[in-house]
Amino acid sequence: MKYALVTSLLAQSIAVLADLHLLPVQFKAPSVAHFQDIIRNDAYDFGCRPAVLPTTGGFILHAFLTEVQIEDFTKGPKSADLTLHRAAIKRQEDTAPIGTGDRFKDGTVTPLGLGTRDVGARIDTLLNVNEIRSAVKALANTYGVSILNLPYKTFEGATQFAGYVGGGSDKSKYHLYLTAGSHARERGGPDQLIYWISDLLAANKSGSGLAYGQKVYTHPQVKSILDAGIVFFPLVNPDGVAYDQKTGSLWRKNRNTKSGTGIAAGVDINRNFDFLWDFEKYFDPTVFPASTEPTAQNSRGTAPESEAEAKNLVSIYKVFPKVRWYMDIHSAVGDILYPWGHDEGQSNDTAQNFQNAAFDGKRGVVRDTKYKEYIPSTDDSNLRTVAANAVAAMRAVGGRPYSSGPAVGLYPTSGGVADYSFSRYWGVKGANKVYGFTLEFGYPTNFYPTLQEFNENILDTNAGFTDWALSAIQVGLT
Repeated sequence: MKYALVTSLLAQSIAVLADLHLLPVQFKAPSVAHFQDIIRNDAYDFGCRPAVLPTTGGFILHAFLTEVQIEDFTKGPKSADLTLHRAAIKRQEDTAPIGTGDRFKDGTVTPLGLGTRDVGARIDTLLNVNEIRSAVKALANTYGVSILNLPYKTFEGATQFAGYVGGGSDKSKYHLYLTAGSHARERGGPDQLIYWISDLLAANKSGSGLAYGQKVYTHPQVKSILDAGIVFFPLVNPDGVAYDQKTGSLWRKNRNTKSGTGIAAGVDINRNFDFLWDFEKYFDPTVFPASTEPTAQNSRGTAPESEAEAKNLVSIYKVFPKVRWYMDIHSAVGDILYPWGHDEGQSNDTAQNFQNAAFDGKRGVVRDTKYKEYIPSTDDSNLRTVAANAVAAMRAVGGRPYSSGPAVGLYPTSGGVADYSFSRYWGVKGANKVYGFTLEFGYPTNFYPTLQEFNENILDTNAGFTDWALSAIQVGLT
């Protein structure tokens, strides 16, 4: 079914010249199929992925549009079943403030999360970019966390770093790997990761457990997670985060200006990994899992891992060769996703796999019969089990809704890090098998949470991380 929409090129051209302030909107329709053509419009901003949710009498699709895009859609020809509604609340207003200065005083004051504080305690400001580094430095000074400086500098010259703890000096003893801050506007991810590590270390040192709302964990559970060996890369996109915190512009990409200035700057890091990156070759021509347009929010870059941020994330797999479980932290939907994200999965036909050129040009169409990506049934079960346990933990904290499922959802993606991480076992000689997950915290399109929501997100995700790790340990680290 087709609906008359503005072409992507026209919409992008208009947006470049117009007010670029993004406004939260909802498309409403009686069926999911009504949204297919809208999702193909890569000038529209759907966040990490299109979030379609059931509502009374049909479904809603969340998005961010400019005033020009809203006006153009409203005036243009379209199906009467497909309507556009402005969100009642502009989510980028009344947001949690960003910290000023350095609360950790260049690593001399140790961060402390919510899991080791009294019930009702809260954190009053988001971490700024400098504080993220200072916090990890403090964890190193207090608890002996090791810091790994990563080999590639960002476009604006930032040196990136990761922390690792629990496995000692033997890098083959590290099995859990978490990243945050890939999409700049998704505020709170780096905070959640740092405060979780802080909680684990503080509880382990004191011999106590953790409590996140209604979820309580024992000291032996805390110790088992640290013993599994944790690698954490808390700020994948420092240039983008610094820019977003300065401008409040809902900036998503990095700040690479080789493709142009304004909205033509930047690459979506989570479309830049070496997994079916060349979607024009690998995917059905009717789907667009990323974009070649520099102005698009999901602009893929000039080549797989063209960006320093992606190179650095991948380099960690080479340093820690026995990582088995990977989690990438994003917002804002309210779910945990796992492979595959480029097509639906199946466990019967091994020939239908991402390396088989016979299926080039056929991938990515959801609910078709031409192609579904092979996934071993045991791997599929492991992914589903661990995701479900983590979601149950997040729900238990305070009762907020979360779900889990394959990442492909309504529409596919290419060059994503979770699929890349899982695919390495087959695509990179000698690579360990890695189970890749994406956690989408918060509410749909709520990239700038209020202070209350920011604290709720910390509690929810930290419980989710804890159960994710415990479930991973139970399934197996090797």
